[in-house]
Amino acid sequence: MIKIQVFSILFFLFHNLLSAQENDTLQSPFSEPRYHYFLKTIILFDEYLDTDNGSFNTTQLRVLLPIGNKAWNLRFDLPLISANTNSLNKTAIGDVGMGISYIPYMKNTNGIAVRARVYANTAADPNFGTGKWVAMPAVVYGKYLFEKKFLWLSTLEYQGSFAGQNDRNDISVTVFENVVLHFFGKNWVAGDVAFRYNSMIEGFQNNAFVEFGRKITPTNLIYIHPSAGFGTNRTYNFGIEMGVLILF
Repeated sequence: MIKIQVFSILFFLFHNLLSAQENDTLQSPFSEPRYHYFLKTIILFDEYLDTDNGSFNTTQLRVLLPIGNKAWNLRFDLPLISANTNSLNKTAIGDVGMGISYIPYMKNTNGIAVRARVYANTAADPNFGTGKWVAMPAVVYGKYLFEKKFLWLSTLEYQGSFAGQNDRNDISVTVFENVVLHFFGKNWVAGDVAFRYNSMIEGFQNNAFVEFGRKITPTNLIYIHPSAGFGTNRTYNFGIEMGVLILF
């Protein structure tokens, strides 16, 4: 009986919280077009990375599907990877991913989301994946700054392998990422810095990018962002990503 009462109270609290979130959606940090949790979204992007061993190009399809009262969000990732290195010139499917996000707290100027992703060991070539199943729990904090002229999103994520090929290295990476976006008219500009500590190599694999985006129709957005890795253990030297977002 005590358990039933506790679950009833929790259900009542969550129901009221989520109902309040529905009314607050359009003004929340997570409703901005570049990081939209509340509309069905298709993202198609292409990313080119230059490494010491050659170049890698990833064309990725990402689908975001809000469910229920839109406090929950499903995510699916399908990457197609091409490599042009001294030892490999090939295109194949990479590690396919899926995830779920939940927003337990939201107000007009700030909010918190929790996210869990899993990437499967599906790469058609060992060079295009980790050889492991990787779980990625994360917490995201979003806040408007300076009278909603800027949006700050801070993410803390852990990436850890839990299954896969025994002859491949385990994954254990902690990521702390901060992005600041400025929206003006139909445009936005953003800057991002991500610190990645890989405990398997006991080193940092950091990167940063700047981004420029524009809303080209009421439901379509395009963006471009050049990026660079930094630190002695960086995974790539420089890169560029271009994408389109379709909201529906």
